[in-house]
Amino acid sequence: MQINHDTQCALDDVVDLLNTAPDGDAPDALASVTDLRDFAQRNDVSGVGDLTESDVLAVRSVRDRFARIFAAPDARTAAELVNGLVAEAGTTPQLTDHDGYDWHVHYFAPGASVAHHLAADGGMALGFIIVAGERDRLRRCEAPDCPRAFIDLSRNRSRRYCDSRTCGNRLHVAAYRARQRESAETA
Repeated sequence: MQINHDTQCALDDVVDLLNTAPDGDAPDALASVTDLRDFAQRNDVSGVGDLTESDVLAVRSVRDRFARIFAAPDARTAAELVNGLVAEAGTTPQLTDHDGYDWHVHYFAPGASVAHHLAADGGMALGFIIVAGERDRLRRCEAPDCPRAFIDLSRNRSRRYCDSRTCGNRLHVAAYRARQRESAETA
C-alpha cells in the first residue's frame, strides 16, 4: 500500500497515541501535561503552544475515539466515527511548507488545539485507509498479553505483532522452548 509521508506520520501519531492508553499493569502514559508535551515532541506535532490539563483530557478523548475506530465492526461504522471526529475538529485543509518539509497538507485549522490537530490529521489518515479498502490493516498485537495497536503496512498483510523484535521474538522463543521441552520429555 502506497501512502505519502504526511499520512504515514499521522498514522504513526495515531498508533503512538493509542499505545499510551492504560492496560492491566501499564498506567496511562498520557496522565499529565508533561506526558502530553513529551508525546507532542516525540511525534513532532507542529504548532503546539502552551498545554493545559484540559488539553490532556481532550487528547485522551481523541485517543478513545481512535480506539473505537480501530475496533469498529465494519467500514461503514469506522467511516461514521472518522466523519464525526474530523467534523468536530473543524477540519480546514491547507497547503504548507515548514520546518524543512516540502509542500504538504495540514487538515487542522490554524491555531487549532493539539487535540483538534491530532483528530483532524489522524482522522483524515484513517479515512484514507478506509477509502483504500484497507481497514483490516488497523490491528492489535496478537501476543496474548499485549494490547498495543499497529498498522500493518506490509505488502502481504502478514504482520501479527506490534513489534517483531519484542512480542514476535518472545512468542517464537517460548514456542521453541516448549518444543524443546516436549522433545526432551518424549526422548
